[in-house]
Amino acid sequence: MGAARAAQLRPAILDDTPAGLGSIAARHRRLYGTAVSTFELADGAFAHALAGEAAILVPEYEMKRNVVERVRGTFDLSACDRILAFAHAHGMKLRGHPLVWHRRNPDWLEEAVRASRDDSLIVSYIDNVVRHFRGDVHSWDVVNEAIAPTDGRSDFLRRTFWLDAFGPAYIDLAFHAAKSADPDALLVYNDWGCELGGPANDTFRAATLGFLEGALARGVPIEGLGLQGHLRAFGTPVDAAKLGGFLAKVRGMGLRILVTEHDVDDSGGPLDIARRDSAVADASRRFLDVMIEGGSTMILTWGLSDRFLDPPDLRQRLAGYSPRMLPLDRDFHRKPMWHAIAGALSER
Repeated sequence: MGAARAAQLRPAILDDTPAGLGSIAARHRRLYGTAVSTFELADGAFAHALAGEAAILVPEYEMKRNVVERVRGTFDLSACDRILAFAHAHGMKLRGHPLVWHRRNPDWLEEAVRASRDDSLIVSYIDNVVRHFRGDVHSWDVVNEAIAPTDGRSDFLRRTFWLDAFGPAYIDLAFHAAKSADPDALLVYNDWGCELGGPANDTFRAATLGFLEGALARGVPIEGLGLQGHLRAFGTPVDAAKLGGFLAKVRGMGLRILVTEHDVDDSGGPLDIARRDSAVADASRRFLDVMIEGGSTMILTWGLSDRFLDPPDLRQRLAGYSPRMLPLDRDFHRKPMWHAIAGALSER
């Protein structure tokens, strides 16, 4: 490899601290990782940065059912296998996400579920996918975002085609199927809504505790709770006392705690990059300090670099806004958010 090409593959991400977030986390018996997509891995400079920063990967799109089983009964896990191969090549772990969700499903699925109420549409799918990766996956988001207090049910479950067809038992079916397919993987319920301090978040925390208590009492093999950690830099802040008290109750149930999809939306604030980066880092550190104090041993961000982010609408692009939600900027330089995460991971 020529010197010029080698320099291209060594983006300036080292700054004043040689170690990546994965190495920093490992010193304290923690994991840092990120969501990734196959198209991102095709960017050689990004792949180099990723190898230096992450110790665990989760496919951002490739494990969703609309990708895996676009045609009923035909499973395509080739994209996931490419991400797994990258993880193996760089000594990383892999997460699975998600097995059962009310979104990102193939066009045929909802009609089939409503028509037949055939639980094999849950059990067989999970068995096929989880067995394919048996022994390679650290943890699975078995059921994703099943709680929605605003839907008005007394049990606070989200009204979905899964719930309409099977009742709350669809959650039990999913976790038991995953446990049977890979007894050694950590089985996680994943959601958002517990992180912040507003009244709606109070309700969501209470609903989540009730959901977990009920499921565990029924013998559902939920082993961990994933909090996504999607935050806003210029929105409602994390309430450390409320979140910390909630996490203590979750730990009291014997469950592991994970941060599964962390990012910080910096829209709605000033265009000044330094101020935005500072606000993002502050929101991230406040959240992660509570999560780590509360027992989380894993932090995943929903992406590593801003390079692949686009402003959500034309007006923002015309105004010169470009999202800065993740640890590395578009050129893979470490941002204040990176240092915030590093600091949180280093806490005892």
